[in-house]
Amino acid sequence: MAKAAPATARLMLLNKPFDVLTQFSDDTGRATLKDFVDVPGVYPAGRLDRDSEGLLLLTNDGQLQAQIADPRHKLAKTYWVQVEGTPTEVQLQQLQSGVTLNDGPTLPAQARLLEPPPDLWPRHPPVRFRQSIPTHWLELIITEGRNRQVRRMTAAVGLPTLRLVRARIGPWSLGELMPGQWQEVAVPARPLSHSKFKGKM
Repeated sequence: MAKAAPATARLMLLNKPFDVLTQFSDDTGRATLKDFVDVPGVYPAGRLDRDSEGLLLLTNDGQLQAQIADPRHKLAKTYWVQVEGTPTEVQLQQLQSGVTLNDGPTLPAQARLLEPPPDLWPRHPPVRFRQSIPTHWLELIITEGRNRQVRRMTAAVGLPTLRLVRARIGPWSLGELMPGQWQEVAVPARPLSHSKFKGKM
């Protein structure tokens, strides 16, 4: 049976800190969402890896959760990615056109160098850098949600990811939220439209 819609739908934006699981419990004592969000009945709409940071949406509405999380809706997700090395125009074009991963080619993406780098909070623990190799920040916008997709895409073009922050999901952005902070926002009144983004070719 389909789950009944809640009497009052709720939607929250959370800045998920590094090293926090995208779930509310863990048998081994690792940090989870319950350490930051004390709201009964909400659950994540989509996932964000333990070693990634940034925007995570939580809701108590199953239909909204499906719309946000289901890759068929092609909701654009914006990531700020600190990579090892100096991105070339060829590497950026590879990301824009789509790269072939072990589970098939990715859809076209938007990829650009972020100069100056984003003004972000310090990560704890800090990223481990190799002093002899420069790092740069990219903005990558994708409409898929494969497992560790952004990290695999940058690695495929020779730019290993050092730090990954999700800044935006569809119409929702991280804004001024600091790690561990969350805010409740209005639930959209109509179904989310499919992304019209086709990628830069």
